[in-house]
Amino acid sequence: MLNRREILKTALVNPWWAGEPYAQSTRGLPPLKIREVKVIATSPRPHYSWVFVKVITSEPGLYGLGSANNAYLSWAVKAAIEKHLGPFWVGKDPERIEDLWQWTHVRSYWRNGSITNVAQAALDMALWDIKGKRANMPLYQLLGGKVREAVPLYAHAGGETPAACVENVQAYMEQGFRHIRVQMGGGYGGGGFVPPGEGSRPESGFRGPAFDEERYLETVPRMFEQVREKLGWQVKLLHDVHEHLTPTLALEFARRMQPIRMFFVEDILPPEQIDYFRQIRALTSTPMAMGELFTHPHEWRPLIAERLIDYIRCRVCAIGGITQARKIAALCEQFGVRTAWQEGGENDPVNQLAAYHVDLTIPSFGIQEDNVFPEEVHELMPGTARIRGGYLYGSDGPGLGIDIDEAMAGRYPLVDDHRNADWTTVRGMDGSLVKP
Repeated sequence: MLNRREILKTALVNPWWAGEPYAQSTRGLPPLKIREVKVIATSPRPHYSWVFVKVITSEPGLYGLGSANNAYLSWAVKAAIEKHLGPFWVGKDPERIEDLWQWTHVRSYWRNGSITNVAQAALDMALWDIKGKRANMPLYQLLGGKVREAVPLYAHAGGETPAACVENVQAYMEQGFRHIRVQMGGGYGGGGFVPPGEGSRPESGFRGPAFDEERYLETVPRMFEQVREKLGWQVKLLHDVHEHLTPTLALEFARRMQPIRMFFVEDILPPEQIDYFRQIRALTSTPMAMGELFTHPHEWRPLIAERLIDYIRCRVCAIGGITQARKIAALCEQFGVRTAWQEGGENDPVNQLAAYHVDLTIPSFGIQEDNVFPEEVHELMPGTARIRGGYLYGSDGPGLGIDIDEAMAGRYPLVDDHRNADWTTVRGMDGSLVKP
């Protein structure tokens, strides 16, 4: 058994409290400067349009990685960093993360945009990565240490029929997932489409699958009733409306989902109509998640402060990085709202790990979206997190715990997947757009 002196000695070598580890680990080291900002843009698969930032410091071998992921404006983000922000960051002190975050935030005068936010996030993640590497600690230790052992995820299940949905949910349950999102009939809006060519349509023009919100309102709750009937109440169910409903039918949809006891319903309204969350809250106790498209504090702050939502769904790189995510998490803690960072789809391993390190340290955590990367991505980016039994596990390496093989990345030059131009929208019977 250790005596008091030995315990104190151990604590001084391996301090556990926030703030001290970095100071002790870096005492006596020379000041740092940012020497170079490299942009690494790569598409290891057609639907990945990834832009990373590598911030190289004046200390030999010390650099940090950050994600500037905006799959729909990737070339614009690349140019913004290479031509504008990168040169601005060179020569700055990478240890002053908050100061440089604020400085970058006002650098382009107009702020909180979809391009400037991800560029700012890339720098922010890279600086936190540098700080963790310099201290030789995983980032979560510098953020206050773990409050949970791993990060629980929700999986994505679906099917063309209710029976197929039940089968796929059960398969994920057998893998260890307790939280499962269920979409019907081909993804967003599934269950609400009139098949191509059917129904009352204009004489000419649009003939494809047409979204009908009344059909969606009848079909999707019935599917969830069957999932509950077959699989019981142990599984926690989620669903993404993807903003396809008008406010009036969004209210009715939320009411019909209440008996199913959802973990949450996501994006039941488009960002332009978030004032209707007050009516939803007054009508039903169905938990609401919102924020995938948010980039500005004026969007998430009132929903959190007025307790109008239950989960905030921002993507970490879209809001400005780890620094901003921690502030949102702290705000959530004050008002009983929880986080559910949006990390699926075309997102990348660096952004996933940025969310992971925040998740491990915050009391207001709720759930994180899963994102399974193929083995070639694990080869490209050593340290990419792994999913086991419904939980996300980082590498526990210093900083974010991930690296990138630049030579391999160069073999997959950045491409714009033109499918990104229209997957976000569907059309109604008359051919008009149904906005997400």
